[in-house]
Amino acid sequence: MSMLQKKSNPHFLHQGLKTVLYCPVCDSHYNSISTQIIEEKDNNHLIHLECTKCGSSVLALVMTGGLGVTSVGLITDLTSSDVLRFKDSDNISLDDVIEIHSLVQGGLKPFNKL
Repeated sequence: MSMLQKKSNPHFLHQGLKTVLYCPVCDSHYNSISTQIIEEKDNNHLIHLECTKCGSSVLALVMTGGLGVTSVGLITDLTSSDVLRFKDSDNISLDDVIEIHSLVQGGLKPFNKL
């Protein structure tokens, strides 16, 4: 059973996912096994969908309210575990951006520092 099937709001699943059920890359129908609800808060759901045909992923925010269901999605290379790891991490500061810029300008790859 997928994470999606374990959640308690079937109306959300039926109405909210209608707008994000097809892969924007290959136009295949998403399989519910490849769908995970990352976070639920009030009537907002952050979900990660992965296409079993082409391997692309979509991170979508589905919001239900008095005016109906709204969703916003973006194609990403993040896995659902990546989203979980990054969603609560610290914000990137201006100093972080300047440091990365300096490293790149200096010919060093930033990940060599790690």
